[in-house]
Amino acid sequence: MDENSRIAALSELPDDSTFLFTIRDGFDEEEAVLVTQDEDVLAWKNYCQHWTDVRLDKGNGATMRDGELVCGKHGALFEADSGVCSYGPCEDAVLDSVDVTVEDGAVYLTDPDYEFVQQGSSIEYDLSSNRSLGFE
Repeated sequence: MDENSRIAALSELPDDSTFLFTIRDGFDEEEAVLVTQDEDVLAWKNYCQHWTDVRLDKGNGATMRDGELVCGKHGALFEADSGVCSYGPCEDAVLDSVDVTVEDGAVYLTDPDYEFVQQGSSIEYDLSSNRSLGFE
């Protein structure tokens, strides 16, 4: 695999939360999260399907409960293995997936629509207000 597409080592991924990383499509950067589910590693874009400006992982791992990602704003639940919203205002909506693969103990971005930028977020957030700095 291409080292430029390496997201993280498997040992870096939390068992009960998410791992945040940044991807780029042309000039646009977006956040995505890795989720471990049994022996699988899956990646989803980091936003709720109800309001796409609401991040699931705000930088310290998304809340997970019984194999589901929890939207902290709406209480929506997304199945970690399918991305389907099982409860909440966006019930039956599906998180947008990002293609990844595991090889030699590491997770790599394989989605042809994106390039890997970095671990974590590339956007500065004012965590006290939950708004992006410089935008009001």
